[in-house]
Amino acid sequence: MLGAVLHAPGDVRVEERADPAIIEPTDAVIRLSATCICGSDLWPYRGVEKPGGPVPMGHEYVGIVEEVGADVRTIKPGQFVIGSFWASDDTCELCRAGYQSSCVHRVLMGTIGTQSQLARVPLADGTLVATPEPPPADLVPSLLAASDVLGTGWFGAVAAEAGPGKTVAVVGDGAVGLCGVLAARRLGAERIIAMSRHAPRQELALAFGATDIVTERGADGVAKIKEMTGGLGAHSVIEAVGTQESMTQAIRSTRPGGHVGFVGVSHGVELPGEELFFSQVHLHGGPAPVRRFLPELVDLIWRREIDPGRVFDLTLPLEESAEGYRAMDERRAIKVLLTP
Repeated sequence: MLGAVLHAPGDVRVEERADPAIIEPTDAVIRLSATCICGSDLWPYRGVEKPGGPVPMGHEYVGIVEEVGADVRTIKPGQFVIGSFWASDDTCELCRAGYQSSCVHRVLMGTIGTQSQLARVPLADGTLVATPEPPPADLVPSLLAASDVLGTGWFGAVAAEAGPGKTVAVVGDGAVGLCGVLAARRLGAERIIAMSRHAPRQELALAFGATDIVTERGADGVAKIKEMTGGLGAHSVIEAVGTQESMTQAIRSTRPGGHVGFVGVSHGVELPGEELFFSQVHLHGGPAPVRRFLPELVDLIWRREIDPGRVFDLTLPLEESAEGYRAMDERRAIKVLLTP
């Protein structure tokens, strides 16, 4: 099969990889209908994370089940399925508590690589959610978004306790931040402030339910949020970037007693204890337990109540993955969908 492989920072190649096979009796093999490039894939692409040799890329996936292991009971060949970027058994104590991304048997799909034509999915019964029937083509992008960015944005909004009567600020205008806007709107937030400097992303944020756009960053962004909230700060802030500046901005934009949901993959983030102590804000986040939300999200998409697939503003064949990485790295695209 063909698959995208990162050989070194900036060097993505699509090459022949071995077809996946059932290794554990709980595995499934799927033929991908669509996959994509994630903002977190840019960390190794830019060399911030060291890939350590050629590595398969990708962790988001939807497709048709081709084969299942002997112990798989609920997933069957021929089904169209969506899975999280963490494979999980969905039965351990942590999974039952809603933290499948910390499953005691978890497997990171990024170590397998799903920017490919086929993929092995461990723990298939716990990881995969099937649609009622194969979806129409126009729903595939939204179902693919549920595999990561929608579920991650949703977790950010839930962790920030977005809800009725709340003012929510979203730090980050990538696909996760935009899906955080969508989630905050679905959760009933009264006011949603999207922080963005880019017109196409601002337009999508407004379409997803943002009520205000703030272009300032850092200290200026904090000052603007305070100005808009009577000097208090937002009730809920979703941090969807993962840098020192974005996390600091998120915490300082939150009012005492408010909540920060941080879902950007942290790189070099350090929190000064004294400032955190006196901020009196709640912090919750980390790797999103997407599997917790998948049944609800798939249902909302299936009934066409949400359309998160709009975050994909560039579609390329898998063979042109390198161009997709360049487009996202240069911010010419919000998120790239790849067709195997």
